Amino acid sequence: MTAPSSVRSRRTFDGTSVAVATSVMNIATYGFTMLAARIIGPSEYGALAACLSLLIVLQVGALGLQATAARRIAVDRGNVAAIERTVLSLTTRVSLVAGVVMLVLCPVINRLLNLDDLLTAAIVSLAVVPLTLAGGQAGVLQGERRWGALSVFYLAGGIPRLVVGTSLILWRPDATAAVLGVTLGLLFPVAVGWWVLRERRTPDVAAPEHSARSMLVESVHNAQVLFVFFALSSVDIVMARHVLDDHDAGLYAAGLIMTKVMLFLPQFIVVIAFPDMASPESRKRALVRSLLAIGVLGVLAVAAARLLSGVAMIFVGGSDFGEVEDLLWVFAALGTVLAMLQLQVYAVLARQARRSVLLVWGALVAIVVLGLQAGSVAALVTTVVSVDAVLLVVLTLASLRIARDAPPPPLPGTLPG
Repeated sequence: MTAPSSVRSRRTFDGTSVAVATSVMNIATYGFTMLAARIIGPSEYGALAACLSLLIVLQVGALGLQATAARRIAVDRGNVAAIERTVLSLTTRVSLVAGVVMLVLCPVINRLLNLDDLLTAAIVSLAVVPLTLAGGQAGVLQGERRWGALSVFYLAGGIPRLVVGTSLILWRPDATAAVLGVTLGLLFPVAVGWWVLRERRTPDVAAPEHSARSMLVESVHNAQVLFVFFALSSVDIVMARHVLDDHDAGLYAAGLIMTKVMLFLPQFIVVIAFPDMASPESRKRALVRSLLAIGVLGVLAVAAARLLSGVAMIFVGGSDFGEVEDLLWVFAALGTVLAMLQLQVYAVLARQARRSVLLVWGALVAIVVLGLQAGSVAALVTTVVSVDAVLLVVLTLASLRIARDAPPPPLPGTLPG
């Protein structure tokens, strides 16, 4: 049955709003980072970059909670109120515990990141509280498909960081002010989430299958899967520092700017598709359509990077990195493969698979082993693209088979995949 034109128009508008919001968020975040590098100088920026890297690692907990909330709400529409109440309560408790643990570990963080400043370590430790709170809130909005509210949520995650953070480092150009700006910026999406979710519905009946304990177990599993993906998408720059000289490692890092652009550009597709991938009746259609959408964007970007490489070089470092220009299309292809892999990883989370995660671990090991044999920028990026492409094909075949054959899974169970 064909959906009415009004419904199709609304879905298109919703998708467009999320796409615009995530793009603005990423641009604002990138903009603040670039401004900070210029304003606070290399040494202070090094400390900021270390703090931001730590927050990226800590973010897997928030993303794990987000995936749990979105999946359960999408699968069990009859218990939305109970799931919402439980996940928001669990998120609050987890965020507070994480904040306390991080504060206790301040001296360790200070030493690990070589900050020489306990205040900076304390500020970045406290950032985990709003970061985690935002994860649970975003999951509820995503699962309920409240795309308009989620778009505002994402905008609040980027624009305030740019405005507040830049203001602070102009006032005091050091890493402490920059980290404070990032932490304060994290409060804005939490405020948006609190406002749109302030009127919680009272559950009609108890839903023991959606207990806080079962949600915590699922969130830990989700965080572990996402951590492996982040490691898979980042390990090559570490490999570059070991197998290439400083000059070539710098060229590789410049090429990875193109890769990261292609990884984050279709992020909105993953956000919108995830609730549908969690529903057995729409899982296959959502996965296929989303893979095709990311693939089309990727083909266009790869072609542009090949044909307009000179223009692309403006965004990856300029003439100083000219030696990598001929490989920009390969880095764009890598980013496209990673974006499709990210979708597949979320498909794994949507069906709560377990065995499929071992494939991601295997690919990570393969990249490390094979990457150690690379002796040039071209050899390393080709190796990484090849391993990731094989993983993508295997996961896609497995996902399509499971989407066709597997019965709807019980929510709290541990399932094979």
